[in-house]
Amino acid sequence: MRVALAQTCPVLGDIDANLASARDTVAAAAAAGADVTVFSELAVTGYSVGQVADDLDLRPADPRLLAVGAAAGRGGVLIGFQEGDGGLHSYNSAAYYEAGELLHVHRKLYLPTYGPFEERKHFSPGQALGAYSTGWGRAATLVCNDAWQPQLAFLAVQDGARVLFMPTSSAQSLSPQHYSSEDYWTNITRFYARMYQCFIVFVNRVGTEGSLAFWGGSHVMDPWGERVADTVHDAEALTLVELDLEDVRRRRRQVPLVREARLALLEREIRRLAREGGDL
Repeated sequence: MRVALAQTCPVLGDIDANLASARDTVAAAAAAGADVTVFSELAVTGYSVGQVADDLDLRPADPRLLAVGAAAGRGGVLIGFQEGDGGLHSYNSAAYYEAGELLHVHRKLYLPTYGPFEERKHFSPGQALGAYSTGWGRAATLVCNDAWQPQLAFLAVQDGARVLFMPTSSAQSLSPQHYSSEDYWTNITRFYARMYQCFIVFVNRVGTEGSLAFWGGSHVMDPWGERVADTVHDAEALTLVELDLEDVRRRRRQVPLVREARLALLEREIRRLAREGGDL
């Protein structure tokens, strides 16, 4: 599987411009031999949707999104957008298209509401997580803050995912911070790659919106936790990397961590904790 990391700088609220740019990026990636092109979180709208008066909702089968998928030819595209259901809810979603057809939609499950992040004011949380089959193997999507919940990566891998796509809008605030966002993400992606013995495809955006400075740094970790592809910081880039998904099988045979899940045990203990009031 040859994956293209599409590190872009979307224009806040300008859906048409962002979609046109995405189509061009996908076409360029396909021409370079990419099988799958992965964009960042909310690449179609920009991140700070609460600052935009216009309705930014799109349906996953919107012809404009399908056209982005079709630009890949027989390949795949994962792209983030604001999904509307035509009624009460909007979602921070990432859709996967292959050969121009919609195959899967992931609705972000954990919405941050701390510091400058106000997603819970604008989006409803998703209610399901599942891996999905691509033409190259099973994959799953965790949108940004989803990846800060280790149980989600565990579930995705137990559902057969050999690749975890992590479209992200990770920013280092322009004001002083007590931590490095980039260091956190590097530690997270390496941890998942090693413990869940899979490929991690982390795609962040660049640019600024208000106090948010998006730093880029998209990268790929292999099933040994080695960083096998890097993208520049603070600039748009299209980076291609070859993933041998058989490495996942090889690694899991060497050290059989993933198959030792004991799902029934976990189910019993989770039900017990929920009965005791552990479910918020």
